[in-house]
Amino acid sequence: MIRHLILPLLALIMAAPAQTTRPNILWVISEDTGPHLGCYGTPEVQTPNLDRLAATGVRYPHFYAGMVCSVSRSSFHTGMHAVSIGAHNHRTKGKKPLPDGVRPITEWLKEAGYFTANITTMPAAKGLRGTGKMDWNFKTEQKPFQSDRWEDLKANQPFFAEISFNETHRAYHASAKADPAKVELPPYYPDHPVARADWAAYLDSISELDRKVGLVLEQLERDGLAENTLVVYFGDNGASMVRAKQFCYEEGFNVPCILRWPKNMPVPPQARPGTVDTRLIDAIDLAPTMLSLAGVPKPPKMQGRIFLGEKAEPDRQYVFGHRDRCDETVMRIRSVRDARFRYIRNFTPEVPLLAANAYKERSYPVWNLLKELNREGKLTPAQAFLCQLQMPAEELYDMEKDPHQIQNLAADPAYKTDVERLRGVLERWIEEVGDQGRFPEVDAKPVEGGR
Repeated sequence: MIRHLILPLLALIMAAPAQTTRPNILWVISEDTGPHLGCYGTPEVQTPNLDRLAATGVRYPHFYAGMVCSVSRSSFHTGMHAVSIGAHNHRTKGKKPLPDGVRPITEWLKEAGYFTANITTMPAAKGLRGTGKMDWNFKTEQKPFQSDRWEDLKANQPFFAEISFNETHRAYHASAKADPAKVELPPYYPDHPVARADWAAYLDSISELDRKVGLVLEQLERDGLAENTLVVYFGDNGASMVRAKQFCYEEGFNVPCILRWPKNMPVPPQARPGTVDTRLIDAIDLAPTMLSLAGVPKPPKMQGRIFLGEKAEPDRQYVFGHRDRCDETVMRIRSVRDARFRYIRNFTPEVPLLAANAYKERSYPVWNLLKELNREGKLTPAQAFLCQLQMPAEELYDMEKDPHQIQNLAADPAYKTDVERLRGVLERWIEEVGDQGRFPEVDAKPVEGGR
């Protein structure tokens, strides 16, 4: 009798699909998005899908990417600082191969048996397409992705897929939902109808992004892939706003990041659902972390740190940022952030923050508004700071007391020790990573008009 029961049971066990030991990985990437989601505390924005993702995953309030798309994407796809691999100038036409031992994450994963896709088409989802954006500032020998079709994922597991959305990139086209009268403007923005309307349009673009993220997550469930797929949503750089994208302030680097662990895999202590992880995380940490979770050893030259799982590395004390040529505007600025302070070093203080830039003059209403109101003497000191013709060589901000970075403490004797400490940290980092921004950009021409 027992034998008759055991044999069918064994047959069922043998016929059952084996539990996935390596997760599928899905990156959902939005362009030009600051941490302005409902789950980050922003009023007047509607993000039920991303809020739900955060409630069932981990939210990272101190996640930092590059300050412009091509530089950022070159970094987080390789796990390397862009200044180390010659990818620090925005959309250089003088693209070069990556250094030996440095490759996009897709190549490492393909060698480990992963299928790779950069999704542009979705099944039966009206109006839903990924952009297929790569925007890497380097040449590759291989075709990075094997497919651009969502339909290819289910039959090709485990997979690494990414899908990018540009709803939050200017120009904004989302339907109006946010009330301009109720949006919260940063203090360095003038309280003006133009600024309020522009900020409301930005929040509306995030609401439209959220709708599309919801459709992607629904499709993941519909295809039976959600249980075995690690989902990571993040922004590629700060919002398309003055003092954010292409700027070296917090708003240029700090982007939203939410990670949801697969239900069919044991949850590491760092990824318990519904938690907020306040560690400093650099976007270059994504590549080694994904590789580690896929069972791929971290490449020796990779600069990112593993922040999840059994092989997690020590937490970061600092995250670094940089800005070099963007479009036709040439600046060299470096920045370092620790748990409390942001320190900025302007190597080109003679170049004003609002230096001539065709893209911003054409696309940023507040860019031109600031200049107009400054000529009329109608700006507060915090707002007029952006219009200075000469920038300070050093800036220091207490992010706990002054999250909008209004009060520059670099010359305050009370903070001399902090300035010296962070200056030294930044100088050592510049040497350690072989910052190529110290040398002129050669054999390259800016992309006309920019984006």
